[in-house]
Amino acid sequence: MTDSINIIFEVKNMLELFPKLNYNSKTPLYIQIYAYIRDEILSGNLSFESKLPSIRALSKDLKLSKSTVEAAYGQLIAEGYVTSKKRSGLYVAKIESGFKTIKTDLSFNKEDFNDNFNIKIKYDFTSGQIDLSAFPYANFRKTVGQCIDEYSNALLLYGDHQGDYGLRYEISRYIHHSRCVTCSPEQIIISSGTQQSLILLCQILSNDFKSIAFEEPSYLGAKAVFENFNFNISPIKLDFDGINIDSLYESKSKLVYVTPSHQYPYGMVMSISKRLKLLNWAKKIDGIIIEDDYDGELRYKGKPIPSLQGLDEYNKVIYLGSFSKSLMPSMRISYLVLPKSLLNVYNQKYRIYEQSVPRLLQKTLEIFIKEGYWEKHLRKAKVLYKKKQDLLIHAINKYFGNKVNIIGSDSGLHILLEINTQLNEFELIERALNDGIKVNPTSVNWINPPTNSLPVIFIGFAGIKADEIQKAIELLSKCWFPKTSSKFL
Repeated sequence: MTDSINIIFEVKNMLELFPKLNYNSKTPLYIQIYAYIRDEILSGNLSFESKLPSIRALSKDLKLSKSTVEAAYGQLIAEGYVTSKKRSGLYVAKIESGFKTIKTDLSFNKEDFNDNFNIKIKYDFTSGQIDLSAFPYANFRKTVGQCIDEYSNALLLYGDHQGDYGLRYEISRYIHHSRCVTCSPEQIIISSGTQQSLILLCQILSNDFKSIAFEEPSYLGAKAVFENFNFNISPIKLDFDGINIDSLYESKSKLVYVTPSHQYPYGMVMSISKRLKLLNWAKKIDGIIIEDDYDGELRYKGKPIPSLQGLDEYNKVIYLGSFSKSLMPSMRISYLVLPKSLLNVYNQKYRIYEQSVPRLLQKTLEIFIKEGYWEKHLRKAKVLYKKKQDLLIHAINKYFGNKVNIIGSDSGLHILLEINTQLNEFELIERALNDGIKVNPTSVNWINPPTNSLPVIFIGFAGIKADEIQKAIELLSKCWFPKTSSKFL
């Protein structure tokens, strides 16, 4: 392979660039792409000033989301392998020669990985999990049986396109009581997951909005949906209390996605002052706010933060809720609360869409909430997750000391660890994986990852057993700081 960019990147089939890209690997695709390009640069196959393909072109040829390629490019930029030239693209930076480089082979599959490297996942700190031991199996089983007994014939038929009215009624009562959301059951649409809610929103909003602002960083899964509907994404920096309103005005976007009760992934709570400013922004420019309250119930200090929607006097907030974090991800029940103006659009154009959540699950959840099982489960879950978080933070302080900074410990099912190290994010994740520990990156949530900053690692604690937390953190500290005894941290 020569150092000509025409040979390497200007080929018709970009898949030829990545003959070892492994879709079944535990190594994230963005890391595989990053590592391949990095190794090509270090080996000299990609020379100084060579131009990389555009995000759109590479994602199309590799049949990946733009977010995945963006994350790979972001890591290359952050580590100085490539530089961005305004309105021109990404170019290979000048790298000093004379250093030994090792090409990274990421072609292993799951079986090879475990067999060849003797790796077995012992401790899983990744996101999207729940504590399986805390699930109310007995009450849920009882509710399923009651649902079948009471609604047997109805369960065999199509239901309301917006979702069964009984479930929407119970949700409206619950979120008014717990989250101060003001709505009627008619404003609620049941969906099979937050991304499905966002897909419907993209269709409803696409005639009036062409761009959307996101907190920077923010939830990768939401950005991917809007990108796939060809919305222009404007990243807006965060202050200590949430999205920067001045930057939001400067973006000229009239649509914004926020996580005010527990910013994802950094965990700060949007202050009441900032909330009122955000609502005033929507009023002034005739904008719309999408409030994703993905885990608003799971707050451990003080009471849950009231929703932004409950403060809205101008009919400008779309509220998103979900049962994935607080009950079970596999149920795939989420919901959105539309302002009445957008509800009219939905009824005119999209009410014909059939409901995607099975009626058995809808009616089961309805009974589960009505009988009081839901709030009982939630109370127990909050106690359990608070205990786990306390154990986690205690163990981190014990074994890491001042080598890490804990971010976002007031609520939710994860924290972030800012690591005071010379290692980069990929190297930290790789070391942890080699010792049987799975952790998540945070760089994937950025559009423009910060440069010259310490790596930040996502630590989810919902799925790990409470009695394994201390041992897992001790092992993690040893693999990240192998020459430092925990006694002296």
